[in-house]
Amino acid sequence: MKSNVFLNYAMLLLMAALSACAVPKPSFTYAGPEEAPSPISFKNTSPKPADSYVWDFGDGNTSTEAAPVHTFFASGSYAVKLTAKKGSKTKTYEDKISIKAPKVCLVMIETDFGNMLVRLSDATPKHRDNFLKLAEQGYFDGTLFHRVISGFMIQGGDPNSKNAKPGQQLGMGGPNYTIEAEFVDSLAHIKGAIAAAHTGNPQKRSSGSQFYIVHGSPVSDAQLNEREGSYNFRYSKAQRDAYAKLGGYPPLDREYTVFGQVIQGLDVIDKIAAQPTLPGNRPKSDVKMKVRVIK
Repeated sequence: MKSNVFLNYAMLLLMAALSACAVPKPSFTYAGPEEAPSPISFKNTSPKPADSYVWDFGDGNTSTEAAPVHTFFASGSYAVKLTAKKGSKTKTYEDKISIKAPKVCLVMIETDFGNMLVRLSDATPKHRDNFLKLAEQGYFDGTLFHRVISGFMIQGGDPNSKNAKPGQQLGMGGPNYTIEAEFVDSLAHIKGAIAAAHTGNPQKRSSGSQFYIVHGSPVSDAQLNEREGSYNFRYSKAQRDAYAKLGGYPPLDREYTVFGQVIQGLDVIDKIAAQPTLPGNRPKSDVKMKVRVIK
């Protein structure tokens, strides 16, 4: 009996020693869309448990989550690493992930309330190219959504709003040029539409930088019929369906140039539109933005 007890004890000591000497063997799998912005889901498939794991996504971001979802905002090849630590020993597993550039023109508007992914329209090339140029320059970064009206829109792009003092009047800043209006049948002021502001000039030329995103309210067929009659154009069935489902603000159609649409993050518009405002419709707490081109 004593010999069996001793043998069992010795086996336990041996197993503990072998476990202490074992080197972790990390591995993982992943899945997700190939085009940026690409949210990739990672799964830790390491065969032996370790004390801790650290993910390095190859774009300057890391995570210690068990099964992270990480979004790659730019095309390219990323060396993703999973490092496992057990005791004093570490081991790293690496795999390459290739992300392709999107086939359409996309920008991400980042705020403290979440991000809005915007598809810019090829049907309005002057506005598209101008917005891309300014975004690449970092022109919008740190500017505010300085005019917010629930049921209508959220407006930004005034360079004077960077580090603006409380109570400072905003809405008059911009580059020293305007853009020719680009009205197209395929674009309307449906919720999430991004459009250029202007000062009410007869040519309806757009501000060089100020833009708004439609929040809107419910829209009836009667409103659309009236707009068609007044401006001699026709809404498509898809536009009527979108107005019925999402709402919008058709009184602005053919008055201001729509040049894109929010395709992810409509709830962010709701959150910003719900912020308390001061006289002049500036939010009491600053709503800053950063705009990045997805490429």
